[in-house]
Amino acid sequence: MSTCTTVSRDLDEPVSGTAATARTWLLLEQPGPWGARALTSSHLDPALGRALEAAAQDTGVRVALIRRPGRHADFGRPMVRQVYAAHTLPGGVWLHHATTTDPSQLLNIDFTALGRGDHHTFDTALQGRPHTGDPLALVCTNGKRDRCCALLGRPLAAELAASGVEGAWEVTHLGGHRFSPTVLVLPYGYAYGRVQAHTVKEVLHRVQEGRVVVEGCRGRSAWDRPGQAAELAVRTAAREYGAGALDVVRVIGSAPRWEITVAHTDGRHWRVVVAQGASLPPRPESCGSVLGTPARMDVVSVRELTPAPALAR
Repeated sequence: MSTCTTVSRDLDEPVSGTAATARTWLLLEQPGPWGARALTSSHLDPALGRALEAAAQDTGVRVALIRRPGRHADFGRPMVRQVYAAHTLPGGVWLHHATTTDPSQLLNIDFTALGRGDHHTFDTALQGRPHTGDPLALVCTNGKRDRCCALLGRPLAAELAASGVEGAWEVTHLGGHRFSPTVLVLPYGYAYGRVQAHTVKEVLHRVQEGRVVVEGCRGRSAWDRPGQAAELAVRTAAREYGAGALDVVRVIGSAPRWEITVAHTDGRHWRVVVAQGASLPPRPESCGSVLGTPARMDVVSVRELTPAPALAR
């Protein structure tokens, strides 16, 4: 069966620079079925879903629904829901957890502050606290968005859960259906595509050590797509895998070409040129869509700067 995923894999489409963009993720447990726009087409009150979408707009916060792998029965009675918030910018990474029986409490959060990395608003609204368990592995499984997410994502999520990965959750949407199964790992916010269970376990093991696996990585959600590609290119060139070691400190230009400065905590800097190209030949960006030429981020050059420039933060 030909799907957007098989076509993308057969054409060897690169995954670097394709992650969803969010400085902060806000995750609410919601069992039951999910529609294509899950916040307003699930068993969550659609008025609340619309309010959450409006509150998050232009704040750097991305709201998503999560559920445990397996059966997704929703019995319609109040339940204790798990809620997570994670900030992914280097130097300010955190993952906090809360529970609630009233998801409308999320509207008491200051979304602008949350997007800046202030966890106190989350903690105050929901009695949140630092998450002390395993890193989260969020597997996109929303078949109403794309059948590949269901066909490939659900078995992966189930396998992770069955093998004892306590941080495994299904999530509504991570973008990039054609790279299914796709996974977002928190707290650092690195996304992965075309992954298998053993790969996810290795990624999670490295996260616990504060390190990043580059193979199969789509990018860090803290950055826009050019910055994602630039940071991964520097990691590869410098063989630097410390999660907190690199920061995207300057982006000059606009599509189709950017000059991006990536800084290391030890003072080194790199200038990375990224060009936006078109993925050819045409292919479906998702199952059932017309053929298109998805934008791709091509790294033209990576050059270490000596001496390091003085950059305003």
